[in-house]
Amino acid sequence: MLALIIRRFIQSIVVMLVVALIAFTLFRYVGDPVAMMVGQETSLIERAQMREALGLNDPVPVQFGTFVLNTVQGNFGISYQIGRPVAELLSERLPATLELSFIAALFSLIAGIPMGVYTALFPDRWMSNVLLTISLIGIALPTFLIGILLILLFGVVLGWLPTFGRGDVAQLGWWSTGLLSVSGWKSIIMPAFTLGMFQLTLIMRLVRSEMLEVLRTDYIKFSRARGLSNRAVHFGHALKNTLVPVMTITGLQLGSIIAFAIITETVFQWPGMGLLFIQAIQFVDIPIMSAYLVLIAFFFVVINLIVDILYHVVDPRLRVEVQAAHGG
Repeated sequence: MLALIIRRFIQSIVVMLVVALIAFTLFRYVGDPVAMMVGQETSLIERAQMREALGLNDPVPVQFGTFVLNTVQGNFGISYQIGRPVAELLSERLPATLELSFIAALFSLIAGIPMGVYTALFPDRWMSNVLLTISLIGIALPTFLIGILLILLFGVVLGWLPTFGRGDVAQLGWWSTGLLSVSGWKSIIMPAFTLGMFQLTLIMRLVRSEMLEVLRTDYIKFSRARGLSNRAVHFGHALKNTLVPVMTITGLQLGSIIAFAIITETVFQWPGMGLLFIQAIQFVDIPIMSAYLVLIAFFFVVINLIVDILYHVVDPRLRVEVQAAHGG
């Protein structure tokens, strides 16, 4: 297991270096950083001094090494448009994005797994057809359209939920949360449903297909022949083996939820990193764009590493394969 962790950790470092190179290329060659930071009245001498101070006259490998070192230390530079350190801006927006992403992921798990199990165990019931139809709608409709329809129905027509913002926010140290107020919970319902809808349908259909496949296996037939109850067969054997691949997909989808929260945050004006990134694109704010790219890649790498380790812990067959390969 230790060898597996070390190997995956080295692979993660390589991936992050590649992402850092892409972010550095974006930072270095998309526009002129000095022109973005100064006004037209700045003289050529002052521009040259600023280029020297920023290290833009150094060789490209040296600039890349400095960029990686600063990134590891959490120094992403200064925002061109806002004029504040990018690390501060991201730390202010990070809680909103993570809060929304985790609530959406939790919703998709809590709803998706039971729906998938039900449609697998009772495929001919009318409720199964309804759930499958809902899943098709969740896959077919774009995220922004689902969000707009929710705003129109529950925000404008019925007036039950707020249509934008995060509600009342409480500070717990550097972390800000809206989950300690009624308005915060009301504000997160529609964005979390919108963000988690596609993941819900994906988890539901994955659980359903895996469950149907497991129910056809010989050991399930043998369990029934031993006289075990349907409850023991379905939930003690079938569901347990079904959740192994589901765990992997769900973990990877958590990274996707964080990355693709951009659309949901834009529709609901949710004050997270995604909305900050969209605003940075409008003003060509390269430091924010490159920092967001590195941060999202970091989330993907960490989640993928954790899921990969958990997958080997849960599935004994993989542990045997790793031990055999190591012994060979």
